[in-house]
Amino acid sequence: MVPRRRGAPASPAALPEGRKLLIFGLMAFGQFMALLDIQIVAGSLNSIQAGLNAGPDEIAWVQTAYLMAEIVMIPLAAFLSQAISTRWLFTLSAGLFTLSSLLCGLAWDIESMIFFRVIQGFTGGAMVPTVFATGFAMFEGPKRAMIPAILGMVSTLAPTLGPSVGGWVTEVADWRWLFFMNIVPGIAVTLALPFLGKVDDANPSMLRRIDWLHVASLAVFLGGLQYVLEEGPRHEWFLDERVAVAGWLSFVAAVVFFERTFFSSMPVLKLTPFRRPTFVMACVLNLVIGFGLYAATYLTPVFLGRVRDYTSLQIGVTVFVTGLAMTITAPIAARLSTRVDGRYVIAVGFAGFALALWMFSGITAEWGFAELFWPQVIRGLAILLCIVPAVGMALNGVAPSELRYASGLFNLMRNLGGAIGIAVVNTWLQDFTRAHTLALSSALGEAPDKAAAMVQGLTQNALAWTPDASRALAIAQAQMGHVVGRQAATLAFEDTFRLMAWLFLAALLIVPFAKPAPQTPPPEAAGH
Repeated sequence: MVPRRRGAPASPAALPEGRKLLIFGLMAFGQFMALLDIQIVAGSLNSIQAGLNAGPDEIAWVQTAYLMAEIVMIPLAAFLSQAISTRWLFTLSAGLFTLSSLLCGLAWDIESMIFFRVIQGFTGGAMVPTVFATGFAMFEGPKRAMIPAILGMVSTLAPTLGPSVGGWVTEVADWRWLFFMNIVPGIAVTLALPFLGKVDDANPSMLRRIDWLHVASLAVFLGGLQYVLEEGPRHEWFLDERVAVAGWLSFVAAVVFFERTFFSSMPVLKLTPFRRPTFVMACVLNLVIGFGLYAATYLTPVFLGRVRDYTSLQIGVTVFVTGLAMTITAPIAARLSTRVDGRYVIAVGFAGFALALWMFSGITAEWGFAELFWPQVIRGLAILLCIVPAVGMALNGVAPSELRYASGLFNLMRNLGGAIGIAVVNTWLQDFTRAHTLALSSALGEAPDKAAAMVQGLTQNALAWTPDASRALAIAQAQMGHVVGRQAATLAFEDTFRLMAWLFLAALLIVPFAKPAPQTPPPEAAGH
């Protein structure tokens, strides 16, 4: 065994208590920034599109590019943290994330924005799993029991608050400040972390023996999968040539990736944590949690923008309620997870989330802040009851040598669940809207007198401000089409929320099999 180098702690848990709290706090804040930036542009894409002179199909890449890059980096972070150490990986990631945020704010066209968002997502992705592994390695006892609650709140609160923060910043300043706001805190994290001491040793020799084919296959596999899930709903899935090619490349890369995982002498990602049944169940639950978290967070602003014509600020104010509810639940979820079997806590969380989605399924075209208040509160209260015990199940009892890989895989499952969730609900919305539009049009065709009377009434209203009868009729017909489209979209949202509620109820069947793992003492730092 190679002796421990001078200055390295015998164990991350051996660091002074104050220093551990500072390291963990800085890393958790960096993770919050990285996760916030996933959804911060969601409510401001129209403003960014206008500012960059981009087309409707191009602007979606502002979010897709970030997600594709982040999902590739998350599983790579375990290997890199061993090769260059946790401290320097996080510092380098925070620095490049800050620089790329500055460049995103300075972007001059859509191509430059997409390129800088790729860098931002890739570097931000390294900060997400690293803090999970470090937190579980540094703390023990009651403080360690709080780690799932703190990181669970960060993981769910950041993407939930994204549309609220983004809408407010865009309204009071400019969309470029969505990225400039990262600069000062990013510099603070980048400069402060190196001075707080080592968490573990580096092993640079790993970089000389890296399996580049494994890295490439991982990038193409996950990047291609993310592309298919993002672009598929917009382009009729595999009927689109680009989506079909991306799907095929992802499949081939997946075959190569799994071959390299099992037979490479230096794999960049180890799947050994999946040998533990508890970890497998925790990852399955996290996949479902990611589905619900990201899909529900996505649907509410889309409804408010598409059906209610809310501004970015109005959307932000309305969805902010969920984030407030989460902050209330965090200490409750942490205490329950240490005193009660985690399966009971998760069952209550999943049932509460299903209830909130069922309440959403009663949505009408007139729903606003007041009507959305309680469904959002219940959803916010429930999500942390889902994720906090799931984090503990996944990372408690993991061998020290596998903790980094387990953290990366667990976080990857949540992001994959989110990507699948957004793709699925987008497909449902399109299909249900189409079906309801046809049904409503058919109903109007079966009652031509009522339809004619509605058009006539709208025409009379239009004649009040235009003397041209033909123009007034055209305006009335357009308004009629808008009413039908708005109602069809609302019915599609009803169906989508109802289906999601049933999915969460079905997921309750998994919970009894997710036996919690016993907590283990913090791992000792391995010499390299």
